[in-house]
Amino acid sequence: MRRPTLNPVERRLGAALSIRDLRKVAVRTTPRAVFDYVDGAADAELTARRNRAAFAAVELVPEYLSPVDHPDLSTRVFDREIAMPLIFAPTGYTRMMHHEGEAAVARVAARHGLPYTLSTVGTSTVEDVAAAAPGGEHWFQLYLTRNERLNAELLDRALAAGFTTVVLTVDTPVAGRHPKDMRNGLTIPPSLTLRTLFDMARYPSWVLNKLTTAPIAFASLRSMTGETDVIDAVKVADVVFEPTLNYDHLAWLRANWPHRLLVKGVLSPRDARRAVETGADGVVVSNHGGRQLDRTPATLTVLPGIREELGPDATVILDSGVTHGQDILAARALGADAVMIGRAYLYGLMAGGERGVERAVTILREEYSRSLQLLGLKASDAIARHHVRMP
Repeated sequence: MRRPTLNPVERRLGAALSIRDLRKVAVRTTPRAVFDYVDGAADAELTARRNRAAFAAVELVPEYLSPVDHPDLSTRVFDREIAMPLIFAPTGYTRMMHHEGEAAVARVAARHGLPYTLSTVGTSTVEDVAAAAPGGEHWFQLYLTRNERLNAELLDRALAAGFTTVVLTVDTPVAGRHPKDMRNGLTIPPSLTLRTLFDMARYPSWVLNKLTTAPIAFASLRSMTGETDVIDAVKVADVVFEPTLNYDHLAWLRANWPHRLLVKGVLSPRDARRAVETGADGVVVSNHGGRQLDRTPATLTVLPGIREELGPDATVILDSGVTHGQDILAARALGADAVMIGRAYLYGLMAGGERGVERAVTILREEYSRSLQLLGLKASDAIARHHVRMP
């Protein structure tokens, strides 16, 4: 007989065998407004569904009689080896999902030898992340704001904290329209409804943790506002969403950041080429998880054309829709050096804090490793285009 697990967090995480299972746990452990913020997307959510449908349509072509006992999951991104082709994507409001927030995610990433990307609108600073995971590989996602002094300050702090890569997000000239958040009152500025407040009261542990830990704020942007409370959101939104963002801004960033630079939000070969010609070291093929412009193509479908346009030398990372180890394999076969995950680890964070993020990575790693073995591949670097078929 299996010995019962008395700890409720460990029990529900142990029963989660997939990212989908973690999502189901997150629904039960997090207020609806918070869960909807993570799980929802823009407008009719067509792009979010397209991302998943593209991965579901992939067919894997194995090479039998090629047994592999212990596949080498590692790969190289830029000049650094990482444990598997997986990078933690930047997410905002992370401490709203769970009070441990970015620090917990960064610690898990460091333990697994994977890069973690902190968002400009994260709820922890670059200094917080560096202190929480001093041996980790840290990247910084940048929204180039209208405040030039603030832009320079963010870069200087990231550099001083030992961050190795800046990821410039370019698909947010304005905020996407999120009907679920609007109904829940999770807007800028917030306008919480009585229904939302009553629902939050049904999760006393979540409420207690929010009341007994540091206030949730855009931590890296405090110097701009001089505030730590909810008014930050109003002031921050005015500078983070930049309708005039252009290639001159990218050129300025290249001139002022001495290390690796990626452009995130690219969906066409033409934009990828121009970003690299302007100074980027590579691109993140991303539609923001379907959270910005709805009806954009699934990232997996445009990935091969972008890789062909850039050739083998530029770094190409795929983002949006990755929830299974086989998604990582498909992205590698179609031209990505690695993938980014966002919702996948946030479901784990909501389900069980740091232990939930650990469970999410373990699930993805086991799925990826087993799939390599079933395909007859000895290493991540052995994945090739002929191992997948797209309809």
